[in-house]
Order: sequence, then structure tokens, then C-alpha cells
Amino acid sequence: FEQRHQQAGVSKVVVLLGLVIVVVAGYLSVGGKNIKKAATLASMEVIGNIAMRSMPDDAAGGFHRIPIEVTELADGIYQATGIANTHMITTSEGNVLFDTGIAIQTAKQLRLLKEESDAPVTHIILSHSHADHIGGTRYWKEEGTEVITHREFVEEQRYLKSLENYQWQRNRVLFPWMPETPSSNALLAYGGVEPSILVDERDYRFTQGGIEFIVLSTPGAEGADNICLWLPQKKILFTGDTLGPLFPQFPNVFTMRGEKIRKPMEYIHSLNKLIALEPEMIVPSHHTPINGGDNIKAALTRMRDAVQYVHDETIKGMNAGKSVYDLMKEIKLPPELALTEEHGKVSWAVKSIWEYYMGWFHFDSTTELYPVPAREVYAEVAAFAGSENLLAAAQNHFQEQQPEKSLHFLEMILAADPDHRAALETRLEILQFMLERAIGDDGGNNYEKDYLRSRIAITEQALVSAE
Repeated sequence: FEQRHQQAGVSKVVVLLGLVIVVVAGYLSVGGKNIKKAATLASMEVIGNIAMRSMPDDAAGGFHRIPIEVTELADGIYQATGIANTHMITTSEGNVLFDTGIAIQTAKQLRLLKEESDAPVTHIILSHSHADHIGGTRYWKEEGTEVITHREFVEEQRYLKSLENYQWQRNRVLFPWMPETPSSNALLAYGGVEPSILVDERDYRFTQGGIEFIVLSTPGAEGADNICLWLPQKKILFTGDTLGPLFPQFPNVFTMRGEKIRKPMEYIHSLNKLIALEPEMIVPSHHTPINGGDNIKAALTRMRDAVQYVHDETIKGMNAGKSVYDLMKEIKLPPELALTEEHGKVSWAVKSIWEYYMGWFHFDSTTELYPVPAREVYAEVAAFAGSENLLAAAQNHFQEQQPEKSLHFLEMILAADPDHRAALETRLEILQFMLERAIGDDGGNNYEKDYLRSRIAITEQALVSAE
């Protein structure tokens, strides 16, 4: 109930304040573009403040608790922090932005950065097409501003927009604080970014105010459209999410929340490109910068070698005739390549690499070829075997520390009787055990923990309904 109340609260806030924006901006539009924009940004800042306060403590991976404030990272280079960072590089000929944050925080980030420099924005460089990196583009863009993206950006934005409703509901499983539906307000809606310069494998260079800017094509980490910005004179590298939200980390080769598959060898090539630069500072679009050339080089090398190791071990196992599930169990990073798996997970990367090369048909069962999943016969299995026998088998596997097998038996029981109280109680106990196990595994994978929490909440609600 509390979770639904939080969701409803955020939804009502966004809808109500969205109407305020439309009314105020429309009323003041007679005063010219500048007045309309100022009114819109003022309303947007109110929306952002209320939306942030409406989120539960564990929302957005804790990013929403990061205060919005501006720090000067180096002479004339500023970072506005938040759920996602916005960066401004000032020059004598205008300012260059790298990423524009999430829409509900744009107004405050923009206001604070403008206090540092109100010069024209000549370029906006977008690291990739995710909403928390492009949300403020429409507010920052001025007449004549060049918008620079990877050449795959347009396609990535297109498919994310076309599947927005489907992906939204999947994401709400992991982030239940999200509103029930995507915003229909044009000021908050995802997409609509039209780049003017597209970057390919040749990269893109320009010089402004005596500063050289090199925009690098670095696909593979958070999608096919990743780019980084390299300032060679300062040896500063802006990475967006190319290195993920944590550094160093094992990457999300293919995120379980669902997007296009990411190419592992492309990512290794991108990491090699970054290692060769020998940066002294890495500036990600989540969290704070990382300093120290030797430390950065060692961490980047470990990330590259870890991905290469998992890739090569997966290929070796496939050639040895092992199944994808065998390899998911067997392949582990050696101690010298150990990395946090809070964002990406090795076993999921193994499955992603397997399916990247060989597709969806595992040659395990003829039934994979047809639209009749195993769950369609679960109720019949329960009728033949008896729910009590299946429950006993589930409990025995749980006692033997095999909770995954237990869940298969419980799914059969609940397919026949969704209100089977003993099966629901056992499932709740198993899910809680799996969550504790995930948390105990060096902090665990954030997506796995959030998914297990969502299944626990659903099971608790089912028990209430079954009373």
C-alpha cells in the first residue's frame, strides 16, 4: 500500500505541475521567448524539487540523494551534480556542454551553471540516448547550438521511444517510485533530440577558444551510441556511462531490465582507445571524478581484461560443447581481475555473450522453437503430481541450499492455485533468503536486489489477498 501511495504521489505531482507549466508558459508567451523560457524553467525547478522529495530513500540507486550543486573541476570546467551530472566547459568563444542530465533536475542545474558563465552554448555533446543524459537538451539548446551525438544515437533514441510504454512497465518493477505511465507533457517527455553532428569511428575534433575538443566513438557499454569527450591539453576524459555508474566495475554487457544487446568486442576496443589516452582525470556522468593517471590506467586495464576473460572463457566453453547454463555457473573472474558486480554481473554477461553469438535457440529442447512455454503445462503437472508433493520437493531443495530449483516447483503449484498459502509463504521465505544472499555477495548486483525486492512485495500482497 505504501509503495502504491508513493507512486500515486509522484504521478499526481508531475501531472499537476505539468499543467502549471503549460498554463504559466502559455500565458507569458506573449512577452517573448525569453520570458516564456524563464517561466518554464522556474516551473520545472518546482517540479524537480517536489519530485525529489516524493521519492523513497532507495529510489534511483540513491542518486536522487546527491545534492544539485556546482563544482569547478579544473580551470573553467564545471560539474553540476544530481541523479546525472551536467558538465560545462567554458571558453572565450562560448561554452560547451557534455550531457544535460535528467529533465526534472535540468532547471536547477542550468540556473547554477549559468551563474558561473552565461556565455552562449555553442555545442552540446550527448554521451548516449538514455533519458538521464539528454533530458535537459531542449532547455540548454540555443539558436546556432550544435548538438553532437554518435551516429547510432538517432536509431537508439527511436527504438527506446517506440518501446517506451513496454520498457516503462519493466522499469517500474525495478524502480516502483516511477509514475504509472510515461509523461505526456512535451516538456518532460523522452526523446525529440535532433543532432546536427554525428560521430563515427573517425571521431570528431574541433577547437574553440584555444581548447581542443576530441569527441570519441566508444560504443559497447550502455549501448551502441556511446561517446566520450577528451580534452588532450588538460588530459581530462568525460565518459558519460561508457564506464558505467561505478568505477571500476564489471559492465552491463546486456542489462537485465531490457535493451538491445551490447557488443562485447566493441566494448573492449573502446576501452583500449581510452587506455591509450592515459587520462589524468575521468569525469563520469554519475558520481564524482576519478583522479590519478596510474590508478586510472590500472583500473581501465582491469575492466578490459575482465571483459576479455569472460568473453574468451565463454567461447572456449561453447566450443567444448557446454550449455549456456553450465557456463553461467562455472565462469568466475580470477582474483586479479575481480571487480564489483553491482551494475553488471558476470553470469549474465556469459548468457549475453552466448546469445549474442548464437541467438535465442539453445538447442536444448525442441519446445524452444514453438510458442508453448513450459509454464503452460505447470497446472497439469501440479494436478498429476499433487501440490503437496511439489511443495515438499520445493522445501527439500531449499534446505539443500538450492532455492532456484525450489522456485520451479512453487511456480507449478501456483499455476494451479495462485492462492496456495503454503506455496506463497515458502516463496516469500526463499526470496528473502535470495535477497540476503545477494546483499552478502560483496554488496550484490543492484538490479538483482531490486528485482527480488519487487517479487517479495508481490508475494506479500498475494498473501494478504489470499487471507
